[in-house]
Parts: sequence; structure tokens; C-alpha cells
Amino acid sequence: MKFIEENITAFNVQATTPEEAIRVAGNLLADSGYVEKQYVEAMVESFQTNGPYIVIAPHIAMPHARPEDGVHEACTSMIQLETPITFGSTPNDPVKLVFALGASDSEEHLEVLKKLMNLLGDKEAVEQLFSASSYENIRELIV
Repeated sequence: MKFIEENITAFNVQATTPEEAIRVAGNLLADSGYVEKQYVEAMVESFQTNGPYIVIAPHIAMPHARPEDGVHEACTSMIQLETPITFGSTPNDPVKLVFALGASDSEEHLEVLKKLMNLLGDKEAVEQLFSASSYENIRELIV
């Protein structure tokens, strides 16, 4: 499982729309070979069809699509947006962190979600993710 590793993180990302932010986070996974390019577009289509359900907590979005849309390996990328973006989730907007999630089966999906929830359940860790300027700043959080 590839979970928020250095090659799939980006900081101070400039994006102006939710779709653009989802593509940046998704393309980190696609460019590393963990998912197909079509998976990235499936994440965007899922957001456009289903709305801001992917905004899972204040300032945090977790786009994903179905495994059959092109996942090779369980993976989670993270981008930190320079300027937060409104996704349309009134209680949780604007979004500052986007975690693109890829899982090839339901067991992996649960494993990835558990790791992410453990990380996001730690208020101090989340604050560090919001303010980090490089992977070095968060390396010890990603266990």
C-alpha cells in the first residue's frame, strides 16, 4: 500500500476548482503508476455527479472512484492547497487538503480508510498537515 509517500504528496498547490484539485491529487497517483489516468477522470465525474460527499471533515476532501476504474495498487496521495477551495459542502468548506484514494478491493479500501482516519483523528497532526511546507515537515506523522 502506498500511503502519502513523498512522491505522491504536493504542497502549496495552486488550483481554482474542485475538479482541478482532484486532478492534481489523482495525477500524482497516475504518474506513479498506482492508478490509470481514467481513474482520475472517474474521480472527477464522481464528484460532478454526486456532489461534495467527498468532503469528509472540515477542510478535507477525499476523492475516490471504483476499483474497476483503474486501480493497480492501494494508494493515497495528498495535496495541500495554497488557497482553499469551496467544494459545495457548507459545514466543511473551504477545502485545504485533498487525499486521493485508490483501492483495488473492499478490504484494501477499509485498510486505507483506517490509516487515514487514524491520521485525521489526531488534531495536532491535522494542524501540521495544514501548515506543512514540505514532506519533511510531515514525514513522522505518516507511520
